[in-house]
Amino acid sequence: MQNTDYSKIIAGAMNWGKWGRNLSEKDIIERINCCIDNNIYTFDHADIYGDYSTETDFGNAFAKSGIDRENIKLISKCGIQYLMQTRSYNKVKHYNYSKDYIIWSVEESLRNLKTDYLDLLLLHRPSPLMHPEEIAEAISTLKSQSKIIEFGVSNFTPSQMDLIASLTPIFANQIEFSLTQHSAMHNGTLDYMMLNNCKVMCWSPLGSVFREDTEQSRRIHKQLGKLLDKYNATEEQLLLAWILKHPANIHPVIGTTNLTRISNASKAMAIDLELEDWFLILVASQGHKVP
Repeated sequence: MQNTDYSKIIAGAMNWGKWGRNLSEKDIIERINCCIDNNIYTFDHADIYGDYSTETDFGNAFAKSGIDRENIKLISKCGIQYLMQTRSYNKVKHYNYSKDYIIWSVEESLRNLKTDYLDLLLLHRPSPLMHPEEIAEAISTLKSQSKIIEFGVSNFTPSQMDLIASLTPIFANQIEFSLTQHSAMHNGTLDYMMLNNCKVMCWSPLGSVFREDTEQSRRIHKQLGKLLDKYNATEEQLLLAWILKHPANIHPVIGTTNLTRISNASKAMAIDLELEDWFLILVASQGHKVP
């Protein structure tokens, strides 16, 4: 049965390859199946992950998994140009959103992922030199050839989205959003996406809560600790549930490759934080009451 929407929680593949756990083919298949078993059937990629190698690792494993392509969603991103042996012609890290490059990049991702189409293509980061007309032409060509189903952006501001959307519709924007990085909730970014029916996906959904030992993180741990028994949940689940509560219908992109954590993350979808508990968690992050 084909999945018609994106899973509420998305599996980010950045750490699956060379940049992270360097998973074997068997390990990748195991994690794909674990995600699907836990109703996480959307997989987020970018051409650059693993120094342009993770899509190939995933594609080779997926081709041997026996999983029906229509039962998963594949996202990839393009545009960032790194300095490395595989791209030795680059003189400096930069962005490329020429028509020819976007089309070539998608065709490379399709070849590497062993698929005929991407469910969603994202421009990875905004470039000061991007031409809306050229981007629109590339997207029109890719859609007409059924190489991509939807088009979106990543890390774009509302004005940057308006620039691109003036010529081609934007289906989604993938932004950084978490309890410790929630500026999009105050600077109009989430409001804009809600008003324009733009799907919101967020990377680094756990923020810095487990990475840093600060006054803020200690306040957050203390407050989450008071709610663990009430919701029969872990701190990670409560952090995801906090994001899922937002009316923008945000889809967190989780980066873990740990099977238990993947399974636990899926359980956050069933947690409905009470209104005041949501604000208690926000206040713990901010260190002060709301205005």
